[in-house]
Amino acid sequence: MSGNQAGGEEARTLGRRTFLRYGALGGVAAAVTGSARSGSGEPAPPPAEPAPFELEEATIATLQERMQSGALTARALTEAYLARIEGLDRQGPALRSVLETNPDALAIAAALDEERKAKGARGPLHGIPVLLKDNIGTGDRMMTTAGSLALAGSYSAEDSFLAKRLREAGAVLLGKANLSEWANFRSSHSSSGWSGRGGQCRNPYALDRNPCGSSSGSGAAVSANLCALAVGSETDGSIVCPSSANGIVGIKPTLGLVSRAGMIPLAHSQDTAGPMCRTVADAAALLGVLAGVDPRDTATAKSRGHAAPDYTKFLDPEGLRGARIGVARKMFGFNEAVDRLLEDALAEMKRGGAVLVDPADLPSSSQLEEAELEVLLYEFKADLNSYLAGLGPRIAVRTLADIIAYNDSHRSDELPYFGQDLLVKAEAKGPLTTPAYLKALEKSKRLAGKDGLDATIRRHGLDAIVAPTGGPAWVIDLVNGDHFSGGSSTHPAVAGYPNISVPAGFISGLPVGISFMGQAWSEPTLLKLASSFEHATKHRRPPRFRPHAEV
Repeated sequence: MSGNQAGGEEARTLGRRTFLRYGALGGVAAAVTGSARSGSGEPAPPPAEPAPFELEEATIATLQERMQSGALTARALTEAYLARIEGLDRQGPALRSVLETNPDALAIAAALDEERKAKGARGPLHGIPVLLKDNIGTGDRMMTTAGSLALAGSYSAEDSFLAKRLREAGAVLLGKANLSEWANFRSSHSSSGWSGRGGQCRNPYALDRNPCGSSSGSGAAVSANLCALAVGSETDGSIVCPSSANGIVGIKPTLGLVSRAGMIPLAHSQDTAGPMCRTVADAAALLGVLAGVDPRDTATAKSRGHAAPDYTKFLDPEGLRGARIGVARKMFGFNEAVDRLLEDALAEMKRGGAVLVDPADLPSSSQLEEAELEVLLYEFKADLNSYLAGLGPRIAVRTLADIIAYNDSHRSDELPYFGQDLLVKAEAKGPLTTPAYLKALEKSKRLAGKDGLDATIRRHGLDAIVAPTGGPAWVIDLVNGDHFSGGSSTHPAVAGYPNISVPAGFISGLPVGISFMGQAWSEPTLLKLASSFEHATKHRRPPRFRPHAEV
């Protein structure tokens, strides 16, 4: 990327086109779920009201109560979710949010039932089925592929740190969720939620709409009640955007709170996994299990003294009272209907006793995005090459260059709709000692953190900053790719600071979220505010798998 004006415009365009500040909006309609292998699409199915589901909107607390009383077992719970995946994800509306289910899930659940009888529950996640995004390694019979056919047959030798934590907590690893292939860092004309392995994931509120990427499957599945909980990952927007578009709660934690060891990387200076759930309470419970120091991920050493074993203790229905909340007003204005929803949200915060500082704007993101993209291109090549080098002998690809070559030689399967220009640009980058990379890294971190969130929060004495997470889901467009309208994920993503998206209402039947952002390690404060807002508004409602938005 050159330093001239044309190069700068290219960087800003690519930043908008990938997932920087959101990863994508769409614009046409019909062919949305076609298998990559055939290169063809299929029309959206006719409208069909889903059959009643006994476990719809079930929370961790209600499920544990039922299992403790003997009214439900972990095995029966797992069977119910597997049947719902079969009926709604693979058939019926065909959400395509789940790539594969765990062949050992029922056996794991049955063993946990026996353990509960003999010893009691390990904790709040005992027997609870959880879906993992398909960039999270599991040492079992499920593959870890980032949605790419180039990694088909890639089985992790051991659990990732967070998968191990989930097993130790008694969770049932239910399956792997679809995602935007390579975490939506393949093409500047991608359709978010599409992967070579899974095809195009759909939004459960309107089946011709995009679920947003790259944790698209995690967001769609938990919203559609295909699982109790899900785990996604974010580099910039990939937890909070699908959370907003699918009407759920998403937590993008502080960088280092959750280990990335055993995950397929995009960029180590921004990557993190996090909870995607239907309630703030469930997300808080899941975060406490995921968080922890891991010697295999040196970034987690900074979490020592900051991580909490139980984040549910910070939930507070009166948490807005007396809080000073800044309004990132410059992040409004991209959609009038979104602005109206957010004004209602701000009024609700005032009624809850919050003090609003309006405006409390962050620096412009234009320079930040240019530097961020440069960082991601360098780190993607270095981090992915390191990951691929450690795969077993069954996997032929060992470098990013191998991935590019594989895609070129399997174009009908991997490149039927859009290309791989971002992979090619990343491959052209040098090592992480390159001055251009180091300069971009320093600049992006400074603009997002020290001169961005830190400076604004300290200047106004704020507990948090709020902004619209994004707009309503866009129509899937496999011809032109995504069409971005607006969002607010970049500053906390680049800074490595926490960001929680909570449902804020609906536009034409499509959910929209509000983001609560703070400084590093401020998850307790953000959870207090987010839980109070959720308690006051109760905007979450389950999807009904309509063919189109309610216009």
